[in-house]
Amino acid sequence: MDNTHIQEQIDALNHKMDLVLEEVMAQREMRQSVEDLTSDLTIIGTDMFKSTVTELDNAGVEIDGEAVKLLLMKLLRNIDTISEMFEMLESASDFLKDISPILHQMGLDGIKMMHEFEQKGYIDFIKESGKIVDNIVTHFSVDDVRSLADSIVTIMETVKELTQPDMLKAINSGLVVYKSIDVNDVPEYSMFKAIKEMNSKEMKRGLGFMITFLKNISREIEKP
Repeated sequence: MDNTHIQEQIDALNHKMDLVLEEVMAQREMRQSVEDLTSDLTIIGTDMFKSTVTELDNAGVEIDGEAVKLLLMKLLRNIDTISEMFEMLESASDFLKDISPILHQMGLDGIKMMHEFEQKGYIDFIKESGKIVDNIVTHFSVDDVRSLADSIVTIMETVKELTQPDMLKAINSGLVVYKSIDVNDVPEYSMFKAIKEMNSKEMKRGLGFMITFLKNISREIEKP
């Protein structure tokens, strides 16, 4: 083996040793820094503890060492619970972050909907409808409302019957006929002419309807 090759190996070994020495020095400096930091924190912690004790003593506050020890023991025993609580808080924070855009969009949709209601007049309609309630409250007494409550079933049954197709058709027919009559130009009938009209087919059917209607009304009233 020639001298050149040996010298290269020696240089490589020296380089590796230099790296090892640099790493050792770096670790020593880090250890020294940690020790210095620990020493400084110890001094600071001691000063803070003394200062706290002095302030508490000046304020007349007494610390029960046994109570503090028990508190620390409880904290240590429930460290898992405390950790779960923080995880729940983090989950709640993440949930709020996820739901915030949805709530924001819902708020915008709600504002848009209210604007559309206002443009269509729904808001004014609701405001004016309040006057209806005011008029009802001021016009009717509590006894009237109580009587209405007692009769509501009968009223609803009446409304139900009135809204049947045949009843609506009959009512509409009556209204059409009434509108077709000029109340300011009703012809006059003498007794003789009225008796003559009684013999017409239309009057006979009309009288038959009225008599049948009145008889049925009387029968319904007489029911227990």
